[in-house]
Amino acid sequence: MTTRRGLFVAPFDALADPRVVGDLAADAEAAGWDGFFVWDHLQYGERVTEIADVWTCCAAVAMRTERLLFGPMVTPLARRRPQVLARQASSLAVLSGGRFVLGLGLGDDWVGEFSAYGDEGDPRARGRMLDDGLEVLTGLLSGEQVHHVGEHYTARDVRFRPAPDVPIWLAGRFGNRAPVRRAVRYDGFFVIDLATPDDLDVLTDELAAQGTAPGFDVVLDLKPEQDPTPWLNRGASWVLTRVGPYDLDLGQVRRIVAAGP
Repeated sequence: MTTRRGLFVAPFDALADPRVVGDLAADAEAAGWDGFFVWDHLQYGERVTEIADVWTCCAAVAMRTERLLFGPMVTPLARRRPQVLARQASSLAVLSGGRFVLGLGLGDDWVGEFSAYGDEGDPRARGRMLDDGLEVLTGLLSGEQVHHVGEHYTARDVRFRPAPDVPIWLAGRFGNRAPVRRAVRYDGFFVIDLATPDDLDVLTDELAAQGTAPGFDVVLDLKPEQDPTPWLNRGASWVLTRVGPYDLDLGQVRRIVAAGP
């Protein structure tokens, strides 16, 4: 498997401007990167003071590039309405000519990103919301008029252009089996906290045992100072370089982007 390379960009502080994110995406495409994926957060602790909206950033990336795959990495479905999310995903797929990837996950409440706003703080409850929301979301993207009344979501007669080919990647921490079981029903798995290439072997074996479909993506991210060479061409379809989250210097970020994969 030939591993594709992308950037995993936190739109925080110096990058908390969709115009800057769009510029960086255009530079990334020119430098030979294959993908550009944007974090989705409301807050990220006291060291981060400004955060841009992920959907506005994705629209900027769509408009400034022609080849890159891009999308949120990842959006916590538990704080979104699936019918609204389906319309956003469909619109970005149209805007980009089919280059949009929808990354979804539980999200994390370590800084109160859910509970501080009155949203669900229990990760098990967010897992149930994720599964319920995925049922609605995938039905809507496929073009069905979904009449779904579940534990958490209701969707009826949503009007927008279907986008059945939008890939859905599910995220989860290495070692947790529930995210793997969820991800294999969709198009890819973004693994968090993968420590070594040997861990990658363990993960790919587990995914194969679960019965992934051909073309299933395995996605991981590394810090800029990590050598990607040991991770390439051994089971991951994407190796991303992390940009952020802290002390972002725009000049340094531009150098990382310009250096290419």
